[in-house]
Parts: sequence; structure tokens; C-alpha cells
Amino acid sequence: MFIGQYHHSFDDKCRLTVPAKFRDPMMEGVYVIQGLDRNLMMLTPAAFEVIYQRLMAMNLTDPSTRLLRRIILGNASHLELDKSGRVLIPQILRDFAGLETEAVMVGQGDYCEIWSSALWKEQEAQVQDAETNAKRFEALELPTR
Repeated sequence: MFIGQYHHSFDDKCRLTVPAKFRDPMMEGVYVIQGLDRNLMMLTPAAFEVIYQRLMAMNLTDPSTRLLRRIILGNASHLELDKSGRVLIPQILRDFAGLETEAVMVGQGDYCEIWSSALWKEQEAQVQDAETNAKRFEALELPTR
């Protein structure tokens, strides 16, 4: 399970260190795809397979399906962690997410997101909006007992 957030810098070879707590599920490699909010999604092979199977089951004659495949599969990368737990994210994906020298990795349960520090600050502003959060939490129907 991927939870928490971690701030890391890219090294001089543009490699990103994966947090130690995230590494075990990624020992067989990871897939990195464009995220939904100008970020990246880092998925285990099992999580990526779910998305892949869903994409392959969609109607190829639908223009939206073809575009979705191009977005996800056309830019996806299968990466291996090196001995130090680092990955080299391709330049095209770094450019998409605005990643330059620093990144924030944010756990999302079955996957993690990779954000540029600047874009993550914008997300944090939304996440910390108490009034809006009260409405969001209503959907969870959290019991107190």
C-alpha cells in the first residue's frame, strides 16, 4: 500500500529515489504513465495490468478510446529500480509533469503520484480547504462508533 508523501530531488543523472517504504511492491519494476492532473502515476505491474486490460476491452472504433490509448500507452514506460532504489523517468514524462530538480511522491493506495514541487503546492492548497473538505468527507459517511 502506498501512503504518505515524500520530497526528493533528482540526482545529476535525472534519477529519482523511490522512498524505501514504496520499494517492496516495486521490486518487479514499475510503470510510469501520465497522470490525470499534470502529474505522473507510478504503478506496480499488477495495477498497470488492470488499466491495460480495461483499455484493451474498449471499442477501438471510438475516437476517445484511441486517444486514451495514445495518452496512456503511448507515453508509458516500464522502469526498473536500481540497487539504490532509483528510477530514471524518461524526459517526455518529466516534461509533461513539469519535473525539473525536485519531486513529491504521494501515496494513493494502489499507486503513487509524482508531482513537481510547484504543482504539488497548488494541490495542497485544495487539499487544505476545510470548507470544501467537509463536503468531500460527507461522501465517506464516517461513523464515530
